[in-house]
Amino acid sequence: MQESLELELQPDPARLTWPCFLEDVVNRHGDRVALFQPSAPAPEWQSLTYRELDARARDWAKRLVGMGVVKGTRVAVLMPNCNQWVVMAFAVSLVGGVLVPANTFATPDELDYILRHSDASVLLMHSGLGRHEFLADLLERHQEIREGQPGLILCPALPQLRRVVCLDLETERGGVEAGGSFEAVAKEVDDALLEGIEQEIHPADDAILIYTSGTTSHPKGVFHRHRAAVIQSWRFAEDMGLTADDRVLTAQPMFWTAGIVMSLGASLAAGATLILEPVFEPSRFLDLIEQESVTTLHAWPHQEKSMAEEEGASSRDLSSLRKIEFSSPLAELAGLTADEWGTYGSYGMSETFTLASSLPADTPAELRKATSGRPLPGMTIRILDPETGEPVEEVGAPGEIAVRGATLMSGYYKTDPELYLDSEGLFRTQDGGFFDEDGLLHWTGRLSNLIKTGGANVSPLEIEAVVNPWSEVHISAALGIGHPTLGEVIILCVVRAVGAVVEEEEILSRLRERLSAYKLPRRVLFPNPGDVDYTANQKLQIDSLRQWVEAQLSEEHVEIAGFVYG
Repeated sequence: MQESLELELQPDPARLTWPCFLEDVVNRHGDRVALFQPSAPAPEWQSLTYRELDARARDWAKRLVGMGVVKGTRVAVLMPNCNQWVVMAFAVSLVGGVLVPANTFATPDELDYILRHSDASVLLMHSGLGRHEFLADLLERHQEIREGQPGLILCPALPQLRRVVCLDLETERGGVEAGGSFEAVAKEVDDALLEGIEQEIHPADDAILIYTSGTTSHPKGVFHRHRAAVIQSWRFAEDMGLTADDRVLTAQPMFWTAGIVMSLGASLAAGATLILEPVFEPSRFLDLIEQESVTTLHAWPHQEKSMAEEEGASSRDLSSLRKIEFSSPLAELAGLTADEWGTYGSYGMSETFTLASSLPADTPAELRKATSGRPLPGMTIRILDPETGEPVEEVGAPGEIAVRGATLMSGYYKTDPELYLDSEGLFRTQDGGFFDEDGLLHWTGRLSNLIKTGGANVSPLEIEAVVNPWSEVHISAALGIGHPTLGEVIILCVVRAVGAVVEEEEILSRLRERLSAYKLPRRVLFPNPGDVDYTANQKLQIDSLRQWVEAQLSEEHVEIAGFVYG
Protein backbone atom coordinates (compact mmCIF):
# COMPACT_ATOMS: atom_id res chain seq x y z
CA MET A 1 0.00 0.00 0.00
CA GLN A 2 1.20 3.47 -0.82
CA GLU A 3 -0.51 6.65 0.29
CA SER A 4 0.35 10.30 -0.13
CA LEU A 5 -2.21 12.24 1.84
CA GLU A 6 -0.86 15.78 2.00
CA LEU A 7 -2.03 18.16 -0.68
CA GLU A 8 0.59 20.88 -0.96
CA LEU A 9 -0.47 23.26 -3.67
CA GLN A 10 -0.34 26.86 -4.63
CA PRO A 11 -2.63 28.70 -4.73
CA ASP A 12 -4.87 28.26 -1.70
CA PRO A 13 -7.08 25.12 -1.97
CA ALA A 14 -10.13 27.38 -1.75
CA ARG A 15 -9.10 28.74 -5.17
CA LEU A 16 -9.14 25.36 -6.89
CA THR A 17 -11.90 26.35 -9.28
CA TRP A 18 -11.54 26.96 -13.00
CA PRO A 19 -12.67 30.63 -12.66
CA CYS A 20 -10.12 31.25 -9.87
CA PHE A 21 -7.45 29.55 -11.95
CA LEU A 22 -8.14 31.95 -14.81
CA GLU A 23 -7.96 34.92 -12.47
CA ASP A 24 -4.70 33.69 -10.95
CA VAL A 25 -2.92 33.14 -14.27
CA VAL A 26 -4.12 36.52 -15.57
CA ASN A 27 -2.76 38.24 -12.44
CA ARG A 28 0.56 36.47 -12.86
CA HIS A 29 1.05 36.74 -16.61
CA GLY A 30 -1.16 39.64 -17.74
CA ASP A 31 -0.01 40.90 -21.13
CA ARG A 32 1.98 37.87 -22.22
CA VAL A 33 0.54 35.93 -25.15
CA ALA A 34 -1.48 33.00 -23.82
CA LEU A 35 -2.89 31.50 -27.02
CA PHE A 36 -1.71 31.65 -30.60
CA GLN A 37 -3.68 30.13 -33.46
CA PRO A 38 -1.93 30.90 -36.75
CA SER A 39 -4.82 29.55 -38.85
CA ALA A 40 -7.59 31.41 -36.98
CA PRO A 41 -10.36 32.42 -39.41
CA ALA A 42 -10.39 36.03 -38.15
CA PRO A 43 -7.43 38.21 -37.10
CA GLU A 44 -9.01 39.11 -33.78
CA TRP A 45 -8.96 35.44 -32.77
CA GLN A 46 -5.38 34.67 -33.83
CA SER A 47 -3.47 35.84 -30.76
CA LEU A 48 -4.83 36.35 -27.24
CA THR A 49 -2.94 37.65 -24.24
CA TYR A 50 -3.89 36.41 -20.80
CA ARG A 51 -5.95 39.56 -20.21
CA GLU A 52 -7.65 39.24 -23.59
CA LEU A 53 -8.47 35.60 -22.88
CA ASP A 54 -10.09 36.65 -19.61
CA ALA A 55 -12.06 39.45 -21.30
CA ARG A 56 -13.33 37.17 -24.08
CA ALA A 57 -14.32 34.48 -21.57
CA ARG A 58 -16.23 36.99 -19.46
CA ASP A 59 -18.00 38.41 -22.49
CA TRP A 60 -19.14 34.92 -23.49
CA ALA A 61 -20.06 34.08 -19.90
CA LYS A 62 -22.49 37.02 -20.00
CA ARG A 63 -23.87 35.70 -23.29
CA LEU A 64 -24.42 32.32 -21.65
CA VAL A 65 -26.27 33.96 -18.78
CA GLY A 66 -28.44 35.69 -21.38
CA MET A 67 -29.15 32.30 -22.96
CA GLY A 68 -30.45 31.04 -19.64
CA VAL A 69 -27.44 28.97 -18.60
CA VAL A 70 -27.41 28.52 -14.82
CA LYS A 71 -25.23 26.60 -12.41
CA GLY A 72 -25.18 22.92 -13.34
CA THR A 73 -26.36 23.43 -16.93
CA ARG A 74 -24.61 20.99 -19.27
CA VAL A 75 -23.01 22.92 -22.12
CA ALA A 76 -21.48 20.83 -24.89
CA VAL A 77 -18.66 22.29 -26.98
CA LEU A 78 -18.07 20.77 -30.42
CA MET A 79 -15.01 22.51 -31.84
CA PRO A 80 -11.47 21.53 -32.80
CA ASN A 81 -8.41 22.78 -30.92
CA CYS A 82 -8.68 26.54 -31.31
CA ASN A 83 -8.72 29.75 -29.30
CA GLN A 84 -12.52 29.82 -29.35
CA TRP A 85 -12.67 26.40 -27.69
CA VAL A 86 -10.60 27.72 -24.78
CA VAL A 87 -12.74 30.84 -24.45
CA MET A 88 -15.95 28.80 -24.44
CA ALA A 89 -14.59 26.38 -21.84
CA PHE A 90 -13.70 29.16 -19.43
CA ALA A 91 -16.99 30.96 -20.13
CA VAL A 92 -18.95 27.85 -19.16
CA SER A 93 -16.97 27.57 -15.92
CA LEU A 94 -17.47 31.25 -15.07
CA VAL A 95 -21.25 30.76 -14.92
CA GLY A 96 -21.02 27.47 -13.02
CA GLY A 97 -22.02 25.35 -15.98
CA VAL A 98 -20.75 21.84 -16.67
CA LEU A 99 -18.49 21.65 -19.71
CA VAL A 100 -19.12 18.66 -21.99
CA PRO A 101 -16.24 18.55 -24.50
CA ALA A 102 -17.62 16.73 -27.53
CA ASN A 103 -15.32 14.49 -29.50
CA THR A 104 -14.68 15.94 -32.96
CA PHE A 105 -13.80 12.44 -34.21
CA ALA A 106 -17.24 11.16 -33.21
CA THR A 107 -19.65 9.81 -35.78
CA PRO A 108 -23.11 11.43 -35.88
CA ASP A 109 -24.50 8.51 -33.87
CA GLU A 110 -21.74 8.88 -31.28
CA LEU A 111 -22.32 12.63 -31.03
CA ASP A 112 -26.04 12.06 -30.50
CA TYR A 113 -25.19 9.64 -27.71
CA ILE A 114 -22.92 12.16 -25.99
CA LEU A 115 -25.48 14.95 -26.24
CA ARG A 116 -28.32 12.76 -25.00
CA HIS A 117 -26.44 10.92 -22.26
CA SER A 118 -24.86 14.10 -20.90
CA ASP A 119 -28.23 15.89 -20.77
CA ALA A 120 -26.68 18.78 -22.67
CA SER A 121 -29.14 21.67 -22.97
CA VAL A 122 -26.82 23.99 -24.92
CA LEU A 123 -24.49 23.08 -27.77
CA LEU A 124 -21.76 25.54 -28.82
CA MET A 125 -20.22 24.43 -32.08
CA HIS A 126 -18.37 25.09 -35.30
CA SER A 127 -20.06 24.10 -38.54
CA GLY A 128 -17.40 21.57 -39.48
CA LEU A 129 -13.82 20.38 -39.46
CA GLY A 130 -12.23 19.05 -42.62
CA ARG A 131 -14.52 16.43 -44.10
CA HIS A 132 -16.69 16.39 -40.96
CA GLU A 133 -19.82 18.49 -41.51
CA PHE A 134 -21.05 18.87 -37.95
CA LEU A 135 -23.87 21.29 -38.62
CA ALA A 136 -25.09 19.66 -41.83
CA ASP A 137 -25.18 16.25 -40.12
CA LEU A 138 -27.06 17.64 -37.14
CA LEU A 139 -29.68 19.32 -39.33
CA GLU A 140 -30.07 16.26 -41.54
CA ARG A 141 -30.58 13.92 -38.60
CA HIS A 142 -32.94 16.05 -36.55
CA GLN A 143 -35.94 17.70 -38.18
CA GLU A 144 -36.80 19.41 -34.92
CA ILE A 145 -33.51 21.33 -35.06
CA ARG A 146 -33.74 21.93 -38.80
CA GLU A 147 -37.24 23.40 -38.55
CA GLY A 148 -37.19 24.49 -34.93
CA GLN A 149 -37.46 27.80 -33.19
CA PRO A 150 -34.16 29.40 -32.09
CA GLY A 151 -33.75 29.06 -28.35
CA LEU A 152 -36.56 26.52 -28.01
CA ILE A 153 -35.48 23.30 -29.67
CA LEU A 154 -37.81 20.41 -28.80
CA CYS A 155 -36.21 17.22 -30.07
CA PRO A 156 -37.25 13.84 -28.59
CA ALA A 157 -33.95 12.24 -29.68
CA LEU A 158 -32.06 14.91 -27.71
CA PRO A 159 -34.67 15.66 -25.06
CA GLN A 160 -32.71 18.16 -22.93
CA LEU A 161 -31.28 20.18 -25.82
CA ARG A 162 -32.80 23.66 -26.13
CA ARG A 163 -30.18 25.77 -27.90
CA VAL A 164 -27.63 25.18 -30.62
CA VAL A 165 -25.24 28.06 -31.28
CA CYS A 166 -22.88 27.84 -34.25
CA LEU A 167 -20.08 30.37 -33.81
CA ASP A 168 -19.05 30.52 -37.47
CA LEU A 169 -22.63 30.92 -38.73
CA GLU A 170 -23.63 34.44 -39.79
CA THR A 171 -27.42 34.02 -39.71
CA GLU A 172 -29.69 31.53 -38.02
CA ARG A 173 -30.63 28.26 -39.74
CA GLY A 174 -33.83 26.77 -38.39
CA GLY A 175 -33.32 26.32 -34.69
CA VAL A 176 -29.58 27.00 -34.90
CA GLU A 177 -28.48 30.43 -33.73
CA ALA A 178 -25.50 32.38 -35.03
CA GLY A 179 -22.51 33.18 -32.86
CA GLY A 180 -23.11 36.90 -33.05
CA SER A 181 -26.73 36.71 -31.87
CA PHE A 182 -26.00 37.39 -28.20
CA GLU A 183 -23.89 40.53 -28.23
CA ALA A 184 -26.82 42.69 -27.14
CA VAL A 185 -27.87 40.18 -24.47
CA ALA A 186 -24.37 40.25 -22.95
CA LYS A 187 -24.65 43.99 -22.38
CA GLU A 188 -27.68 43.41 -20.16
CA VAL A 189 -25.65 41.25 -17.74
CA ASP A 190 -23.55 43.44 -15.45
CA ASP A 191 -20.27 42.58 -13.76
CA ALA A 192 -21.89 42.40 -10.33
CA LEU A 193 -24.17 39.55 -11.39
CA LEU A 194 -21.29 37.62 -12.95
CA GLU A 195 -19.22 38.15 -9.81
CA GLY A 196 -22.07 36.90 -7.67
CA ILE A 197 -22.34 33.75 -9.78
CA GLU A 198 -18.60 33.12 -9.50
CA GLN A 199 -18.65 33.46 -5.72
CA GLU A 200 -20.99 30.46 -5.49
CA ILE A 201 -18.69 28.13 -7.44
CA HIS A 202 -16.89 25.68 -5.16
CA PRO A 203 -13.88 23.39 -5.83
CA ALA A 204 -16.13 20.39 -5.10
CA ASP A 205 -18.71 21.39 -7.74
CA ASP A 206 -18.90 19.25 -10.83
CA ALA A 207 -17.28 21.08 -13.74
CA ILE A 208 -16.37 18.77 -16.62
CA LEU A 209 -18.01 15.68 -18.08
CA ILE A 210 -15.47 13.79 -20.19
CA TYR A 211 -16.45 10.96 -22.51
CA THR A 212 -13.72 8.37 -22.65
CA SER A 213 -12.71 6.43 -25.72
CA GLY A 214 -13.67 2.91 -24.76
CA THR A 215 -12.99 -0.34 -26.57
CA THR A 216 -16.58 -1.47 -26.13
CA SER A 217 -19.96 -0.03 -27.14
CA HIS A 218 -20.67 3.44 -25.74
CA PRO A 219 -18.10 5.67 -24.02
CA LYS A 220 -18.39 6.35 -20.31
CA GLY A 221 -19.17 9.80 -18.97
CA VAL A 222 -16.50 10.67 -16.42
CA PHE A 223 -17.63 13.47 -14.11
CA HIS A 224 -14.93 15.68 -12.59
CA ARG A 225 -14.95 18.45 -10.02
CA HIS A 226 -13.34 21.84 -10.55
CA ARG A 227 -10.44 20.98 -8.29
CA ALA A 228 -9.22 18.04 -10.36
CA ALA A 229 -8.53 20.10 -13.49
CA VAL A 230 -6.93 22.95 -11.53
CA ILE A 231 -4.71 20.71 -9.39
CA GLN A 232 -3.44 18.86 -12.45
CA SER A 233 -2.78 22.09 -14.36
CA TRP A 234 -0.48 23.44 -11.65
CA ARG A 235 1.11 20.00 -11.24
CA PHE A 236 1.90 19.49 -14.90
CA ALA A 237 3.47 22.94 -15.17
CA GLU A 238 5.78 22.12 -12.26
CA ASP A 239 6.54 18.51 -13.19
CA MET A 240 7.33 19.36 -16.81
CA GLY A 241 9.45 22.34 -15.79
CA LEU A 242 7.49 24.75 -17.99
CA THR A 243 8.35 28.43 -17.83
CA ALA A 244 6.95 31.63 -19.28
CA ASP A 245 9.54 31.39 -22.06
CA ASP A 246 8.13 28.11 -23.35
CA ARG A 247 6.18 27.91 -26.57
CA VAL A 248 4.01 24.79 -26.51
CA LEU A 249 2.58 23.15 -29.63
CA THR A 250 -0.05 20.50 -29.03
CA ALA A 251 -1.82 17.85 -31.05
CA GLN A 252 -3.64 16.58 -27.95
CA PRO A 253 -7.38 17.15 -28.45
CA MET A 254 -9.08 19.34 -25.89
CA PHE A 255 -11.95 16.89 -25.45
CA TRP A 256 -9.72 14.59 -23.35
CA THR A 257 -8.10 15.21 -19.98
CA ALA A 258 -4.50 15.37 -21.27
CA GLY A 259 -5.36 18.14 -23.69
CA ILE A 260 -7.18 20.10 -20.99
CA VAL A 261 -4.48 20.02 -18.32
CA MET A 262 -1.19 18.82 -19.81
CA SER A 263 -1.44 21.14 -22.81
CA LEU A 264 -3.85 23.96 -21.90
CA GLY A 265 -3.80 24.19 -18.11
CA ALA A 266 -0.08 23.65 -17.63
CA SER A 267 0.84 26.18 -20.32
CA LEU A 268 -1.37 28.83 -18.72
CA ALA A 269 -0.11 28.03 -15.22
CA ALA A 270 3.47 28.59 -16.38
CA GLY A 271 2.73 31.74 -18.37
CA ALA A 272 3.78 29.99 -21.57
CA THR A 273 2.27 30.46 -25.02
CA LEU A 274 0.09 27.59 -26.25
CA ILE A 275 0.01 27.22 -30.04
CA LEU A 276 -3.18 25.62 -31.33
CA GLU A 277 -3.87 24.09 -34.72
CA PRO A 278 -7.29 22.56 -35.48
CA VAL A 279 -5.96 19.63 -37.53
CA PHE A 280 -2.78 17.61 -37.17
CA GLU A 281 -0.84 17.53 -40.41
CA PRO A 282 2.84 16.47 -40.23
CA SER A 283 4.27 19.06 -42.59
CA ARG A 284 2.24 21.85 -41.03
CA PHE A 285 3.45 20.95 -37.53
CA LEU A 286 7.05 20.94 -38.75
CA ASP A 287 6.44 24.40 -40.21
CA LEU A 288 5.13 25.64 -36.88
CA ILE A 289 8.07 24.25 -34.92
CA GLU A 290 10.44 26.13 -37.22
CA GLN A 291 8.48 29.35 -37.58
CA GLU A 292 7.35 29.71 -33.97
CA SER A 293 10.46 28.40 -32.20
CA VAL A 294 8.45 25.72 -30.42
CA THR A 295 10.17 24.43 -27.27
CA THR A 296 7.62 21.82 -26.15
CA LEU A 297 5.62 19.40 -28.28
CA HIS A 298 2.68 17.31 -27.12
CA ALA A 299 1.83 14.67 -29.72
CA TRP A 300 1.07 10.96 -29.90
CA PRO A 301 4.02 8.69 -30.80
CA HIS A 302 2.51 7.83 -34.19
CA GLN A 303 2.17 11.54 -34.95
CA GLU A 304 5.80 12.21 -34.07
CA LYS A 305 6.76 9.24 -36.23
CA SER A 306 4.83 10.65 -39.20
CA MET A 307 6.53 14.02 -38.72
CA ALA A 308 9.98 12.44 -38.66
CA GLU A 309 9.18 10.47 -41.80
CA GLU A 310 7.90 13.54 -43.67
CA GLU A 311 9.92 14.30 -46.77
CA GLY A 312 12.59 16.86 -45.94
CA ALA A 313 12.19 16.51 -42.17
CA SER A 314 15.93 16.01 -41.67
CA SER A 315 16.65 19.41 -43.23
CA ARG A 316 14.23 21.26 -40.94
CA ASP A 317 15.50 23.47 -38.14
CA LEU A 318 13.99 21.84 -35.06
CA SER A 319 16.70 23.04 -32.69
CA SER A 320 14.24 24.99 -30.52
CA LEU A 321 12.65 21.72 -29.33
CA ARG A 322 13.88 20.81 -25.87
CA LYS A 323 10.95 19.30 -24.00
CA ILE A 324 10.13 16.15 -25.95
CA GLU A 325 10.69 12.49 -25.19
CA PHE A 326 14.20 11.33 -26.05
CA SER A 327 12.64 8.20 -27.54
CA SER A 328 10.81 10.36 -30.09
CA PRO A 329 12.19 10.13 -33.63
CA LEU A 330 12.16 13.95 -33.58
CA ALA A 331 14.72 14.08 -30.75
CA GLU A 332 17.66 13.36 -33.02
CA LEU A 333 16.40 15.85 -35.60
CA ALA A 334 16.23 18.45 -32.83
CA GLY A 335 19.86 17.77 -31.92
CA LEU A 336 19.17 16.22 -28.51
CA THR A 337 22.05 14.00 -27.39
CA ALA A 338 20.95 12.91 -23.91
CA ASP A 339 17.74 11.77 -22.24
CA GLU A 340 17.27 14.63 -19.80
CA TRP A 341 13.48 15.20 -19.96
CA GLY A 342 10.44 12.96 -20.18
CA THR A 343 6.93 12.38 -18.83
CA TYR A 344 6.70 8.60 -19.24
CA GLY A 345 7.58 7.91 -15.60
CA SER A 346 3.94 8.26 -14.64
CA TYR A 347 0.60 6.49 -14.30
CA GLY A 348 -2.92 7.82 -14.70
CA MET A 349 -6.18 7.75 -16.60
CA SER A 350 -9.24 9.82 -17.45
CA GLU A 351 -10.78 8.84 -14.12
CA THR A 352 -7.95 10.62 -12.23
CA PHE A 353 -7.82 13.53 -14.69
CA THR A 354 -4.49 12.17 -15.94
CA LEU A 355 -1.80 11.52 -13.36
CA ALA A 356 -2.16 9.57 -10.12
CA SER A 357 1.59 8.97 -9.81
CA SER A 358 4.58 10.52 -11.52
CA LEU A 359 8.17 11.64 -11.41
CA PRO A 360 9.37 15.11 -12.41
CA ALA A 361 10.34 15.28 -16.08
CA ASP A 362 13.98 15.94 -15.21
CA THR A 363 14.30 12.77 -13.11
CA PRO A 364 17.25 10.60 -14.27
CA ALA A 365 16.23 8.60 -17.32
CA GLU A 366 16.95 5.18 -15.82
CA LEU A 367 14.34 5.83 -13.12
CA ARG A 368 11.75 7.36 -15.46
CA LYS A 369 12.02 4.45 -17.87
CA ALA A 370 11.79 1.76 -15.21
CA THR A 371 8.88 2.95 -13.08
CA SER A 372 5.55 4.79 -13.05
CA GLY A 373 6.56 7.20 -10.31
CA ARG A 374 5.33 7.89 -6.80
CA PRO A 375 1.76 8.58 -5.68
CA LEU A 376 1.04 12.27 -6.01
CA PRO A 377 0.03 14.43 -3.04
CA GLY A 378 -3.61 13.87 -2.23
CA MET A 379 -3.71 10.46 -3.93
CA THR A 380 -3.90 6.97 -2.44
CA ILE A 381 -2.72 4.02 -4.51
CA ARG A 382 -3.04 0.44 -3.34
CA ILE A 383 -2.29 -2.93 -4.85
CA LEU A 384 -5.17 -5.38 -4.39
CA ASP A 385 -5.69 -9.04 -5.09
CA PRO A 386 -7.82 -8.95 -8.28
CA GLU A 387 -10.01 -11.81 -7.08
CA THR A 388 -10.56 -11.06 -3.38
CA GLY A 389 -9.99 -7.31 -3.27
CA GLU A 390 -7.68 -7.75 -0.28
CA PRO A 391 -4.52 -5.60 -0.08
CA VAL A 392 -1.29 -7.10 -1.40
CA GLU A 393 1.27 -6.12 1.25
CA GLU A 394 4.37 -7.89 -0.05
CA VAL A 395 6.85 -5.60 -1.80
CA GLY A 396 7.11 -6.51 -5.47
CA ALA A 397 4.01 -8.70 -5.42
CA PRO A 398 1.70 -8.01 -8.37
CA GLY A 399 -1.97 -7.20 -8.18
CA GLU A 400 -4.60 -4.73 -9.35
CA ILE A 401 -3.98 -1.00 -9.00
CA ALA A 402 -6.71 0.81 -7.04
CA VAL A 403 -6.86 4.56 -6.45
CA ARG A 404 -8.74 7.29 -4.63
CA GLY A 405 -8.02 10.90 -3.77
CA ALA A 406 -8.16 14.54 -4.74
CA THR A 407 -8.35 14.17 -8.51
CA LEU A 408 -10.42 10.99 -8.72
CA MET A 409 -13.65 11.53 -10.64
CA SER A 410 -16.79 12.32 -8.74
CA GLY A 411 -18.24 9.35 -10.61
CA TYR A 412 -19.34 7.75 -13.85
CA TYR A 413 -22.41 9.67 -14.94
CA LYS A 414 -25.63 7.70 -14.56
CA THR A 415 -23.82 4.75 -12.97
CA ASP A 416 -24.24 3.63 -9.36
CA PRO A 417 -20.96 4.11 -7.43
CA GLU A 418 -20.98 0.59 -5.99
CA LEU A 419 -20.40 -0.69 -9.52
CA TYR A 420 -16.94 0.91 -9.74
CA LEU A 421 -15.90 1.69 -6.13
CA ASP A 422 -15.14 -0.86 -3.43
CA SER A 423 -16.26 -0.61 0.19
CA GLU A 424 -13.35 1.69 1.02
CA GLY A 425 -14.07 4.06 -1.85
CA LEU A 426 -11.18 2.80 -3.99
CA PHE A 427 -11.56 2.82 -7.75
CA ARG A 428 -10.57 -0.55 -9.19
CA THR A 429 -8.63 0.32 -12.36
CA GLN A 430 -8.33 -3.17 -13.91
CA ASP A 431 -4.65 -2.33 -14.39
CA GLY A 432 -1.92 -4.59 -13.08
CA GLY A 433 1.05 -3.33 -11.08
CA PHE A 434 3.22 -3.50 -7.98
CA PHE A 435 5.31 -1.32 -5.68
CA ASP A 436 9.06 -1.80 -5.34
CA GLU A 437 11.15 -1.39 -2.21
CA ASP A 438 11.56 2.33 -2.90
CA GLY A 439 7.82 2.94 -3.01
CA LEU A 440 7.77 3.39 -6.78
CA LEU A 441 4.80 2.13 -8.74
CA HIS A 442 5.30 -0.26 -11.66
CA TRP A 443 2.45 -0.59 -14.15
CA THR A 444 2.42 -3.99 -15.85
CA GLY A 445 -0.55 -3.78 -18.24
CA ARG A 446 -4.29 -4.17 -18.43
CA LEU A 447 -5.52 -7.12 -16.43
CA SER A 448 -8.73 -7.30 -18.41
CA ASN A 449 -6.87 -7.62 -21.71
CA LEU A 450 -4.37 -10.26 -20.65
CA ILE A 451 -4.27 -13.24 -22.95
CA LYS A 452 -4.29 -16.55 -21.12
CA THR A 453 -2.79 -19.19 -23.36
CA GLY A 454 -1.57 -22.64 -22.36
CA GLY A 455 -1.41 -21.66 -18.68
CA ALA A 456 0.65 -18.51 -19.31
CA ASN A 457 -0.42 -14.88 -19.16
CA VAL A 458 0.62 -12.69 -22.08
CA SER A 459 0.15 -8.93 -22.31
CA PRO A 460 -0.96 -7.83 -25.78
CA LEU A 461 0.78 -4.51 -25.13
CA GLU A 462 4.14 -6.26 -25.06
CA ILE A 463 3.62 -7.69 -28.54
CA GLU A 464 2.21 -4.47 -29.94
CA ALA A 465 5.12 -2.48 -28.52
CA VAL A 466 7.49 -4.53 -30.68
CA VAL A 467 5.43 -4.32 -33.87
CA ASN A 468 4.00 -0.79 -33.91
CA PRO A 469 7.33 1.06 -34.38
CA TRP A 470 8.07 -0.79 -37.64
CA SER A 471 7.77 1.46 -40.68
CA GLU A 472 5.64 -1.12 -42.51
CA VAL A 473 3.02 -1.07 -39.74
CA HIS A 474 0.33 1.56 -39.33
CA ILE A 475 -1.13 -0.03 -36.19
CA SER A 476 -1.48 -3.48 -34.66
CA ALA A 477 -3.47 -5.31 -32.01
CA ALA A 478 -2.86 -8.67 -30.36
CA LEU A 479 -5.97 -10.62 -29.36
CA GLY A 480 -6.75 -13.74 -27.41
CA ILE A 481 -9.14 -15.97 -29.36
CA GLY A 482 -10.86 -18.87 -27.61
CA HIS A 483 -9.36 -22.36 -27.97
CA PRO A 484 -10.72 -25.60 -26.42
CA THR A 485 -7.41 -26.82 -24.97
CA LEU A 486 -5.15 -23.78 -24.72
CA GLY A 487 -7.81 -21.46 -23.34
CA GLU A 488 -6.85 -18.76 -25.84
CA VAL A 489 -4.47 -18.43 -28.74
CA ILE A 490 -2.72 -15.24 -29.76
CA ILE A 491 -3.73 -13.70 -33.08
CA LEU A 492 -1.94 -10.55 -34.22
CA CYS A 493 -3.78 -8.12 -36.50
CA VAL A 494 -1.64 -5.71 -38.49
CA VAL A 495 -2.91 -2.78 -40.52
CA ARG A 496 -0.14 -2.13 -43.03
CA ALA A 497 1.21 1.38 -43.55
CA VAL A 498 0.25 2.96 -46.86
CA GLY A 499 2.26 1.34 -49.65
CA ALA A 500 3.99 -1.15 -47.35
CA VAL A 501 4.57 -4.76 -48.31
CA VAL A 502 5.06 -7.10 -45.38
CA GLU A 503 3.82 -10.65 -44.95
CA GLU A 504 3.02 -12.99 -42.09
CA GLU A 505 6.24 -15.01 -42.06
CA GLU A 506 8.44 -11.92 -42.04
CA ILE A 507 6.59 -10.52 -39.02
CA LEU A 508 6.76 -13.83 -37.16
CA SER A 509 10.47 -14.15 -37.95
CA ARG A 510 11.20 -10.72 -36.53
CA LEU A 511 9.04 -11.37 -33.47
CA ARG A 512 10.95 -14.56 -32.74
CA GLU A 513 14.02 -12.40 -32.22
CA ARG A 514 12.29 -10.30 -29.57
CA LEU A 515 9.74 -12.46 -27.78
CA SER A 516 9.66 -15.73 -25.88
CA ALA A 517 8.08 -18.63 -27.76
CA TYR A 518 4.89 -18.64 -25.69
CA LYS A 519 4.30 -14.99 -26.58
CA LEU A 520 4.43 -15.54 -30.34
CA PRO A 521 1.17 -15.16 -32.29
CA ARG A 522 -0.23 -18.31 -33.85
CA ARG A 523 -1.37 -16.28 -36.86
CA VAL A 524 -0.86 -12.80 -38.28
CA LEU A 525 -3.86 -11.36 -40.12
CA PHE A 526 -3.96 -8.20 -42.21
CA PRO A 527 -7.30 -6.37 -42.05
CA ASN A 528 -7.83 -3.58 -44.53
CA PRO A 529 -8.43 -0.11 -43.04
CA GLY A 530 -12.12 -0.46 -43.93
CA ASP A 531 -12.38 -3.75 -42.01
CA VAL A 532 -11.60 -2.18 -38.64
CA ASP A 533 -13.04 0.47 -36.35
CA TYR A 534 -11.08 2.89 -34.24
CA THR A 535 -11.60 4.43 -30.84
CA ALA A 536 -11.50 8.23 -30.55
CA ASN A 537 -7.76 8.19 -29.78
CA GLN A 538 -7.05 6.02 -32.81
CA LYS A 539 -6.68 2.65 -31.12
CA LEU A 540 -8.32 -0.37 -32.72
CA GLN A 541 -11.79 -1.23 -31.42
CA ILE A 542 -11.19 -4.64 -29.89
CA ASP A 543 -14.75 -6.00 -29.91
CA SER A 544 -15.38 -5.43 -33.61
CA LEU A 545 -11.85 -6.55 -34.48
CA ARG A 546 -12.38 -9.80 -32.55
CA GLN A 547 -15.53 -10.50 -34.55
CA TRP A 548 -13.62 -9.93 -37.79
CA VAL A 549 -10.82 -12.30 -36.68
CA GLU A 550 -13.23 -15.04 -35.67
CA ALA A 551 -15.00 -14.73 -39.02
CA GLN A 552 -11.69 -14.96 -40.90
CA LEU A 553 -10.53 -18.03 -38.98
CA SER A 554 -13.85 -19.76 -39.55
CA GLU A 555 -14.02 -18.85 -43.23
CA GLU A 556 -10.52 -20.24 -43.85
CA HIS A 557 -11.05 -23.26 -41.53
CA VAL A 558 -7.76 -22.43 -39.83
CA GLU A 559 -6.26 -25.22 -37.72
CA ILE A 560 -4.37 -24.23 -34.57
CA ALA A 561 -2.99 -26.79 -32.12
CA GLY A 562 -5.31 -29.51 -33.33
CA PHE A 563 -8.49 -27.42 -33.38
CA VAL A 564 -10.14 -26.34 -36.62
CA TYR A 565 -12.10 -23.08 -36.52
CA GLY A 566 -15.39 -23.00 -38.38
